[in-house]
Amino acid sequence: MPAVIKNRFIKNILLPALTTAIAVLLFVIVYQYLPNANWPYSIDKLLVLAFILVALFLLVRLFWPVLIISMVCIAAWFGNSWYNSNYTMDSFYKDGQYVFNDLRGVQQNKNFVYTGYGSLYNDKAILAAIDYRNPIVRDFAVNACNTYFEKEQQQARTDETRLLIQAFAVFKKVNNKWNYVSDPAGEEYFAKASESTSLLAGDCDDYSILMAGAIKAIGGKVRLLCVKGHIYPEMYIGTAKDLNAVAALIQKKLFVFESNGKKLNYHTDDKGNIWLNLDYTTLYPGGGFMDNTVREFIYP
Repeated sequence: MPAVIKNRFIKNILLPALTTAIAVLLFVIVYQYLPNANWPYSIDKLLVLAFILVALFLLVRLFWPVLIISMVCIAAWFGNSWYNSNYTMDSFYKDGQYVFNDLRGVQQNKNFVYTGYGSLYNDKAILAAIDYRNPIVRDFAVNACNTYFEKEQQQARTDETRLLIQAFAVFKKVNNKWNYVSDPAGEEYFAKASESTSLLAGDCDDYSILMAGAIKAIGGKVRLLCVKGHIYPEMYIGTAKDLNAVAALIQKKLFVFESNGKKLNYHTDDKGNIWLNLDYTTLYPGGGFMDNTVREFIYP
C-alpha cells in the first residue's frame, strides 16, 4: 500500500473508528452516573455522548498519541477489573445492552439497574472472607436453626421449605443482635464470617459476609448486591410460582408482627429466579430496599 494511501486510511478511517469505539465505551461506563432529566428521546444523554465524541476527536486531532494512551489505559482498567472483580466483557455487554435499550425508550425492569460496575477492587477480599467451610460458621448457623423456628422446621413438608426456614432462622439470629460498627477511618476492613459469629458487629459488608457464609454453610444459595455506599445479601427462594408459599411462610408463621401489612421485596434475575432481600435495615426477610440501583452482583 502506497504511503499516501496508508496515511489517509489511518487518518480518515482507522483513527476515527477507534476514537468512536472508545467514546462509546466511556459513555456506557459513565451512563449510570448521569442524572435522569427525563428529556424527550433521551436528548440529555445523547448530548453527553456527543460531548465525549467531540472532546475525544479534538484531542486526537491535536495530539493523536492521546488515542494510544486512552487505549492502553482502558485495556489496563479492564484487565485489572477482570482480575480483581467480576467485571468482564460479559458485564460490559450487559451494560451496553441496558444503555441501548434505555436510549430507545424500551421499558425495562426498573426495580434495579444492573451495571456491573461496583467495588472492582474488593470482590476477592469479600469472597475470601466468606469462609463458609469453617466449622465455626457452620456451628453458628446450626445453632441458629436450633434456636429459632424449630417446630416449623419439623413440620416442613419438603427439604426446600425446611432450608428456607433455617435460612430465616439465621437471619433472625443475626438481625436481632447485629450492632453497626464502622471500619477504621479511611480504610476498608472485611471481617471474615468466622470472626463475626462471636462479635455480631461490623458494617454492612461484614453483615453481608456473615449472612452469606452462614446460609451457604447449611446449603442455601446467596448473593451480595453492591449499591452506592452499601452492600446487602439476597437469598435464592425459587421462581415466581414459589412466591405465594414463601410470602405465607414469612407473613403468617415466622415474622407475623414484623411483616404485618407489608410486602415482600425481591429481585428477579434474567433466568426468572427470585432473590429475597435479607438486608439488616429490615426486620423481616423481604423487607424494603435501602437502594434499588444495583451496581454489581457478587456470587460466593
